[in-house]
Amino acid sequence: MDNHASILTSSFGSISVTSPFDGTQVGTVSNIPPEAAHTLIQNAKDGARVCRKLSRYERARVLETCALAVERDRDIFANLIVAEAGKTIRQANKEVLRCVNTLKLSADETRRNGGDVIPFDAYAGSENRQGWFTREPLGIILAITPYNDPLNLVAHKLGPAIAGGNAVILKPSELTPLSAIKLVDYLLAAGLPERVITIATGEGALAQALVSSKDVRMISFTGGFATGEKIAKTAGLKKLAMDLGGNAPVIVLEDCALDDAVESCVSGAFWAAGQNCIGAQRILVQSSIYDTFKNLFVKLTQSLKIGDPARLDTDVGPMITVHSAERTQAIVNDAIDRGAKLLCGNIRKNSVYFPTVLEDVSFDCDVWKHEVFSPVVILQRIETLEEALALSNSPEYSLHAGIFTNDLSAAFKAADQLEAGGVMINDSSDYRIDAMPFGGFKYGSLGREGVRFAYEEMTQTKVVCMRKIDD
Repeated sequence: MDNHASILTSSFGSISVTSPFDGTQVGTVSNIPPEAAHTLIQNAKDGARVCRKLSRYERARVLETCALAVERDRDIFANLIVAEAGKTIRQANKEVLRCVNTLKLSADETRRNGGDVIPFDAYAGSENRQGWFTREPLGIILAITPYNDPLNLVAHKLGPAIAGGNAVILKPSELTPLSAIKLVDYLLAAGLPERVITIATGEGALAQALVSSKDVRMISFTGGFATGEKIAKTAGLKKLAMDLGGNAPVIVLEDCALDDAVESCVSGAFWAAGQNCIGAQRILVQSSIYDTFKNLFVKLTQSLKIGDPARLDTDVGPMITVHSAERTQAIVNDAIDRGAKLLCGNIRKNSVYFPTVLEDVSFDCDVWKHEVFSPVVILQRIETLEEALALSNSPEYSLHAGIFTNDLSAAFKAADQLEAGGVMINDSSDYRIDAMPFGGFKYGSLGREGVRFAYEEMTQTKVVCMRKIDD
């Protein structure tokens, strides 16, 4: 890492990055202590001055050059994602291609979204004025990224930030920092000045020290609610953008294309071993088709191939740690103790937790009320769309929701009444493209990702107004 920032020294300890599947060491990174936060900030302040001077052409050129290089070396990136995050190789390949798209979208935004003319003379008293507004960088952005999308979610923060002329302090998950570091390497190779991105590998105390700095003008965080609350309490007066998770409902009505709904929901529930903030967690199925849907869903779930993520035929790999898999099993066992019926799964082999399907889950259980972030899904019988909407909206936070129906009026009603940042019609809740606005409703919802929307969060407007003085 020494080529990223001269402040890093061998005197720091190290963090070992290990494979979630077999525990082998994948690499090591510096464990930067919190007392080094000031030096990191100073490095980023230099970077902010440099990036602000880069022309839009140069920012776009760097992002596009990097995108082409990542696409060229997609196998290298995909294998690294498999090694450190445990995603299956097919899923990792898709993440790399999404990263490429995110970087290209960021380059487009650099050129497109520079400001606009303001029609001052359209308002009485301002007839002799004309002007415009520009979009200017905020300065230093602290980006804190999670383990579940260790490449593309990093690109979603770095790409728009660079497009807007900002410097970034990047604090990747200590569980999966290697993909982030490699992406920064490629940005540097594409011509980005070194100090524009400062990598801060370390533990929670380092992040807390950075969060509290007045020199940081925005924090972009993806992660859990508890950490998000700590950040909000520590941050002080600065912009916050947070994606804090969901508990996605998917409604399945009796008039849907049943086979398609089953296939989409299985994929939506178990993609990335369920470590997906918009993954389908609660599937609400109309009573008349419930038993048929259940049988097909369980059968397809049981056909998934579980195990080594490096194999092309593997559908579900490991969870990020053994502890995560143990926690998941404990939550499921608690639901079963409270009366839930296990339809399949609840088997753990080290960090591999088999896809698990439950029904008759009490609404008081953690697995119903909170984001489980695991390969666990609940099937719930419902009678009417109104009942399904009420159950869907019951948690205090949400990201996405889905509905399967061929009834246009039902689809419109769901789109109107579902309290979610995205409503997917005839798709599972986990559908997303990198150009769309992405974020949550209700508690904990702060800002939006998606390249254009993140770019606007990461810039500030400056108005220039000229008054014409008549001779």
